Amino acid sequence: MAVCFYGFLSSSLFYVLFNAVTGQIRYSIPEEMKKGSPIGYIAQDLGLDLRRLRSGRARIVTGESIQYTELKVDKGILVVNERIDREQLCGDLASCSFSLEIILENPMELYPVTIEVLDVNDHSPVFKKTDIILEISESANLGARFVLDSAEDPDVGVNGLQNYVLTPNENFVLKQHVNPDGSKYAEIVVQKQLDREELPHLSLRLVAVDGGTPQRSGTVNIHIKVLDVNDNAPVFTQSVYEATVTENAAAGTQVLTINATDADSGTNGHIIYSISNAKSNIAELLSIDPYSGVLSVSGSIDFEKDKKYELRIDAKDQGGLTDSSKVVIEVIDVNDNAPIINVMSFTSPLSEDSPPGTTIGIINVKDLDSGDNGKVSCTIEGNIPFKIKSNLRNYYTLTTDSVLDRETVSEYNITVSATDSGVPPLSTKKKFHLKISDINDNAPVFLQNIYTAFIRENNPPGTSVITLSAKDLDEKQHARISYTLEHITFAGLPISEYVSVNAESGLIEAVRSFDYEQIKELGFIVKAQDGGSPPLSSNVTVKILIQDQNDNPPQVLYPVQTGGSAVAEMVPRSADVGYLVTKVVAVDVDSGQNAWLSYKLQKATDRALFEVGLQNGEIRTIRQVTDKDAVKQRLTVIVEDNGQPSRSATVIVNVVVADSFPEVLSEFTDFSHDKEYNDNLTFYLVLALAVVSFLFITCLVVIISVKIYRWRQSRILYHSNLPVIPYYPPRYSDTLGAGTLPHVYNYEVCRTTDSRKSDIKFGRDGSQNVLIMDPSSKGTMHRMQSERSILDEPDSPVEQQSVGKGAQCASENIYAIQTGAWSSPGHQTHVKTSYQVFIYIYIYIYIYVFQHVIIVEYRDHCWR
Repeated sequence: MAVCFYGFLSSSLFYVLFNAVTGQIRYSIPEEMKKGSPIGYIAQDLGLDLRRLRSGRARIVTGESIQYTELKVDKGILVVNERIDREQLCGDLASCSFSLEIILENPMELYPVTIEVLDVNDHSPVFKKTDIILEISESANLGARFVLDSAEDPDVGVNGLQNYVLTPNENFVLKQHVNPDGSKYAEIVVQKQLDREELPHLSLRLVAVDGGTPQRSGTVNIHIKVLDVNDNAPVFTQSVYEATVTENAAAGTQVLTINATDADSGTNGHIIYSISNAKSNIAELLSIDPYSGVLSVSGSIDFEKDKKYELRIDAKDQGGLTDSSKVVIEVIDVNDNAPIINVMSFTSPLSEDSPPGTTIGIINVKDLDSGDNGKVSCTIEGNIPFKIKSNLRNYYTLTTDSVLDRETVSEYNITVSATDSGVPPLSTKKKFHLKISDINDNAPVFLQNIYTAFIRENNPPGTSVITLSAKDLDEKQHARISYTLEHITFAGLPISEYVSVNAESGLIEAVRSFDYEQIKELGFIVKAQDGGSPPLSSNVTVKILIQDQNDNPPQVLYPVQTGGSAVAEMVPRSADVGYLVTKVVAVDVDSGQNAWLSYKLQKATDRALFEVGLQNGEIRTIRQVTDKDAVKQRLTVIVEDNGQPSRSATVIVNVVVADSFPEVLSEFTDFSHDKEYNDNLTFYLVLALAVVSFLFITCLVVIISVKIYRWRQSRILYHSNLPVIPYYPPRYSDTLGAGTLPHVYNYEVCRTTDSRKSDIKFGRDGSQNVLIMDPSSKGTMHRMQSERSILDEPDSPVEQQSVGKGAQCASENIYAIQTGAWSSPGHQTHVKTSYQVFIYIYIYIYIYVFQHVIIVEYRDHCWR
């Protein structure tokens, strides 16, 4: 056996190499080889190296349930994987082989391989029966033939059945015949007349011998019963019968009717039909009625297993005479097999940036039917971005047809339908679940273009302001968003000094406490960045509006409350009801209702004489002045804003009720001095004159130096860390035309929150009496002619609006000064003449002191 195998390998070497050149690899191996036995060096025969086999993931594709071979990729050897039985694989076919395909990927290559299985003499001839009983009439003529049951040997070629041997006898001789399909059968022929009375029974032994080495054989006993005379054998009407049958025909379906005749009469002419010399599989599929000769289907006929059946029918009469006829049945194929889809490879998940034409799967489609019934076409169901095409026989490639977007569709259910061309067509569906993997192709997107938030001033640091939210259509790390502040400055400081943002949640918190009077709006940019590589980002503008709180009390601009001198308003005794005494002017740096001011009279020497306007702060008489009214009147006015809780400020207004200056002088002398006249007053006045002169000269030098310096450096009006609060109070006119106020009385007040001082200018068309109370003098009065107001606008109702609105204007002017945008005519005039006014004041002080030193002192000595 071993010698035969190695001899076979040496003899098939040329055949293998010859076919390798043409691209067809063919190996010949004996059946019944052990598992793991080598078949051939497939890598060498295909001209491939082992690295190509490994990189291409070489594998065997057969489409069969049993894998007879195995590919050792690491060695490049094709070995036996399962027991190969040639008789089970191919039956009685002389040539037995099976095909397989070796497939490689990247790029895809297909190598067909055919393996021929050679027969080994592993079966002995076998008779279906152990005994053959023949009934032969004694009148059988010389040369009469009697067909014997054939033996079956699954082996083929020389290993198959070769000869029959009959034990020697005088009456019969053995004749051997060959069927059209190559099978052999034997007949015994009468060579000597039988004599039932001499030999009623005859026993013979038939031996079937094959041609293998070692030789195998099978035996059957022949028992011959000699019958009485029956000299006519049945005769078939045809020597060969042909018919067709459709596969899957139901059991009992008639195929054809066989007819034989016998010239004998009676029981000798009664014919019995039977199937003889038929293979076991045919005997299970077809049956014949022994009396009518109708051949019908008894089992399941499958075209894919057998396309044609050949069998022999015997007709036997009662006398034992027989005749036989051949029957050939063609099987007609029907479309009874749906296509079979085998998945060779499938890739999932697939990156969304895969270009069109990317291969995601390879499938193999087969149909066991033949002709049009075996022609298969593959399609993809639904409108999805994939297509299927065939590059090799029975192999299809599943590829992408367009650009994929995971954010639109994250996964696909791909249904491949394989349909044959039969009538009716049969189809098979295979579903593939493909997931699309994400790439970072989407930047974070904020829900709003601009975020606006509100926060009250004087907030504690760490106060939460607003939470930003951005969405990213990507997933996992690509959708992980972090928030950061863009590096910008605000008022000379980094924006991080004002607010902070939580990188994870997007929560914006105040880092410091805000002051509405300094900052009304804070704008900055927040960036949202995802965690992709490279990362993508987007920006959004955030505006934080500072809301005002009532944290500033009202500030009284007029009358000015100083500790050096007391200013009193004079009301003549002839004043009528509603006489305008003066006006309390106040502002509030807050905004909105927090700056709406109201005026109330808190205390008064005579509450029945005066009243204060609730909205405008005007102090007027509410009755006629009488001689009984006190000359000195002291009023306490409280100014309150409209905040919650409200804040207030108080101002004291001194009013003198008198018709002449001497009367007023005597009252203020008592009011201003509680001590006796000091004889050393002249010394102090002279000293004051010297100091004032020195200060006057010093100030002139400083003013000139500053003016030159500012001319060279810049034209900035005022450098101060705190805002300047300019205020232009409206004009008020006394319609009665009497009293201490003129018909047109203008106020101009300029205050700075750091200096805590005020400059007041009084202007009118005519002269105006203003009483200056100086504690250092004994009731001395001075009448001062005020300058005309620099405000030239005419009186209008708009100028008599509430002081609260004026406070709001003051706040706006503060912002205008900070930004360098305030350029009102009144402001420009004030800047240009500030130095002149300053000089005028000092000249006035100098003359005033000198007058007290010379005139007052001289007059006092004369009166003494």
